[in-house]
Amino acid sequence: MLDARGLHQYYGGSHILRDVSVTATPGRVTVLLGRNGVGKTSLLKSLMGLVPVRGGSVHLDGRDITRATPYQRARAGIGYVPQGREIFARLSVEDNLRMGLASKPGGTPVPEHLYTLFPVLKQMLRRRGGDLSGGQQQQLAIARALAAAPRLLILDEPTEGIQPSIIKDIGRVIRRLADEGIAGHPVAILLCEQYYDFAAELADEFMVLERGSVIARGDNADMRTPAIRGLVAI
Repeated sequence: MLDARGLHQYYGGSHILRDVSVTATPGRVTVLLGRNGVGKTSLLKSLMGLVPVRGGSVHLDGRDITRATPYQRARAGIGYVPQGREIFARLSVEDNLRMGLASKPGGTPVPEHLYTLFPVLKQMLRRRGGDLSGGQQQQLAIARALAAAPRLLILDEPTEGIQPSIIKDIGRVIRRLADEGIAGHPVAILLCEQYYDFAAELADEFMVLERGSVIARGDNADMRTPAIRGLVAI
């Protein structure tokens, strides 16, 4: 589904991403690990087109999207949940969900399966997004990204600042999306996560960034070794 190769990114004179390659496969969770400031968010923003890459290529389902805009990537099938959620605080929950349908024809209804994944949102449709708790806002941000039925879902640290009970709920949703897809269509998931235990429960495969470079990658069994845990565990 996702095949990004040889990515380079700079901020000013700093070389932020150094020859980074990443893939994501339908039905599997790929976890991106690393401590703060190693380039994880920069990589995800590059994949979403929020910052242009200075080298390398990004392909989605065989299509070259290296120079595509963020809205073109969204239309192509990428759903993105940014770090910090970035919901519309003054809009209602329902209107936030409708924003996720911006690439769809007018009048497209909010998919009912979102309320199955996140029942609390059904109860709060008229409430403003800014009045929700941090965990509820995170669920809203994920549901908004899922509204357009993406083929690739990118999540940037969805557990940040969230209470443990909702972290478990979010983990169950991520696993369910990987195993069952959306409306019968497989989904590839790229999960950026700082907390090792949460990531280890979900990862089918992983990669570790350090100083903008990939220093390790493998499957779940490889990730559970002391060497990898020592690199990233919090």
